[in-house]
Amino acid sequence: MTIKPRSESAANATEAPVTRERILLEAARLFRHHGFAATTLREVADAAGVKAGSIYYHFESKEEILGEVLDKGITIVAETVRARINALPENASWRDRIAAGIEGHLWGMLHHGDFTSANIRIYGQIPTNAKNRHKVVRRAYADYWDRLFESALACGELRQDASTSVIRLFVIGALNWTVEWYNPQRGSFQEFSRQITAIVFDGILTHDKA
Repeated sequence: MTIKPRSESAANATEAPVTRERILLEAARLFRHHGFAATTLREVADAAGVKAGSIYYHFESKEEILGEVLDKGITIVAETVRARINALPENASWRDRIAAGIEGHLWGMLHHGDFTSANIRIYGQIPTNAKNRHKVVRRAYADYWDRLFESALACGELRQDASTSVIRLFVIGALNWTVEWYNPQRGSFQEFSRQITAIVFDGILTHDKA
C-alpha cells in the first residue's frame, strides 16, 4: 500500500470541498440547459475539470448530484429570504416582511441562476426517489411562506377572500420564473424588485384615489 505524504493528503482534503462545489455548479448548469436524463457523469466531470472516475470520490451517483443541486437551489433562496426578514425590526409590518421576503427570494433566484433554474426546469423529470427526498426541503420552504401569510391574515394585513396557500402558490410561482426572463441590463436589481413587489401588492390597474 502506498502512503501519501502528509502534505499531499492535507492538500487533497483542502481541495475536496472546492472540487465538490465545482462539480455541483457544473452539474446545475448542464441540468438546466440539457435536462437530467440527457446529461452524463462524464460531461459533468469534463466541465468540472476532473477525471470521470474521480467524480465518485465526491458522489456515489448522478442521482446524488441531482439531489444536492435541487436542495441547494431551494436552500440558497430560503436562507436569503429568512435573512432579509430577520433583519427587519421586531415591530415591522407584515407588508414589510412580505416585501423583504419577495426581495430575498428574487435575490436568491437571480444570483444563483443555474441552481434555481435547474430546480424549476427539471423537477418534473427527476426519478421518484430523488423527488421524494427533495420534497422535504420544498415543503419546509412552502410552510415558511404559509406561516408568513397566515400571520399577515391574522393581523388584518392580508385580504380575507383568498386562501393563503393559493396566495403562496401564485406569488412564489410568479417569482420563480423571473430567473428565465430577467435581464440585468434593463435596470438595477433594486428597481426590478420594487416593481415586482408593487405588482404583487397593488396589482396592475390604477386605483381610484378618492
